[in-house]
Amino acid sequence: MNAVLFQIAGWPVTAMQALAASGGAILLLFLVVLAALPAAAARSRVAEEEAAARAEELEMRLGELMRLQGEMTGRMQTIAEVFGARQSDLVSGLNERLDRFGHRLGQTVSDATKNTHESLSRLAERLAVIDTAQKNITELSREVVSLQQVLANKQTRGAFGQARMEAIVADGLPMGGYAFQATLSNGTRPDCVVFFPNGAPMLVVDAKFPLEGWNAIRAAEGPEAVKAAETQFRRDVGKHVRDIAERYLIAGETQDTAFMFVPSESVFADIHERFEDIVQAALRARVVIVSPSLLMLSIQVMQAVLKDVRMREQAHLIQREVAELIKDVGRLNERVGKLQSHFGQASRDIDDILVSTRKLASRGEKIEALDLGEEIERERQPDLLAGA
Repeated sequence: MNAVLFQIAGWPVTAMQALAASGGAILLLFLVVLAALPAAAARSRVAEEEAAARAEELEMRLGELMRLQGEMTGRMQTIAEVFGARQSDLVSGLNERLDRFGHRLGQTVSDATKNTHESLSRLAERLAVIDTAQKNITELSREVVSLQQVLANKQTRGAFGQARMEAIVADGLPMGGYAFQATLSNGTRPDCVVFFPNGAPMLVVDAKFPLEGWNAIRAAEGPEAVKAAETQFRRDVGKHVRDIAERYLIAGETQDTAFMFVPSESVFADIHERFEDIVQAALRARVVIVSPSLLMLSIQVMQAVLKDVRMREQAHLIQREVAELIKDVGRLNERVGKLQSHFGQASRDIDDILVSTRKLASRGEKIEALDLGEEIERERQPDLLAGA
C-alpha cells in the first residue's frame, strides 16, 4: 500500500494516497450532483412549460394550416373546373387547328410532290444532257490522250508535223508542183520540195522541229531550270538550222532559202517573242521558221506565181484563139448583113403582099355592096326592047 506508483513534480505518490485521492474526488462529484439537482428540476419545469406552449402554438398553427388547406382544396377544385373547361376549349381549338394544318399540310405535300416530280423530270433531262456531254468529254479526253501519246513519241510527233505540212502543201498546190521525200543530188531526202517553173531551183520545206526542248522549258521549275532548258533549246534549234542549211541548200538545185516548219502557232509566237536570237540566227543561215498560217500564205503565193507562169506559157495559144475569134466575128458580121438584106427584101415583099390583100379586100367589099337583082333586071330590059 506504501509502494510508490508514480511521481508528480518529484513528489512520490503511493497507492494509499492515490486511493484516498480517488475517494475524495468521488465524494466531491457526488456533492456537485446533489447541488445541481434542484437547478435541473427547475430547468425541467421550464422546459415542460415551453414544450406545452410550443405544443399549443403548434396546434394552433395546425388548425390554421388545416383551414388554409381546405381553402386551398376549394380553390384547387375551382381551378380544376376552370382548367377542365379551358382544356376542353383548348382541345377543341387544337383539333380544329390540327385539321386545318393537316389539310394545308396535305395540299403543301401535294404541291411539293408535283414540283418535285417536275424538278426531277427537268433534272433527268439535264442529266441526260450532262451524260451526253460527259460522253463527248470522255471521247475528247481519249482523243487528247491519243494526241498526247502521239506528241510524246518523237517519231510519231515528227509524222504528225509532216502530215500537217503535207496537207497544207497538197491543198494549195496542184499535182506535180511538189514532191514529198524527194532525193537530192547529195543523197539527202527533205520532207518536201516545191517545184518552180522554167527550171528554177526547188524550195525545200523541213517539217522536223525539236519539240522536246520546248516541252522541257514548259516543264521547268525555278529560274535556274528554265535558264538551263532555254540554253538547251537554243542549242537544239541551232543544230537543226545548221543541218538544214548544210544538207538542203544546194546551189543551182534548191533555192538559197529553206523553210523550217513549226506545227504550232503558239510555239511559233513564243519563239519570236522570247527567242529573237534564234530567229535571227536562222535568217543568217538562210532558214526561215514558218508556222502553219505562214506556210499556207507562202503556198498561196507560189500558187499565184505558178498560175501566172502557166498563163504566160499559154499566151501564144490565147493570141491564136483571139485571132480566130476575130475572124469568126467578121464572118458573123457579114452573115448578119446578108440576113439583114434578106429581112429587108422580105419586109418589102410583105408590104407588097399587104397592098394586094388590101385591094382584094376593098374589091370584095364593093362586090358585096352591089344589088345584083336590080342589075340583072336592068340588063334584061334592053334585050326585051330589042325583041319588040
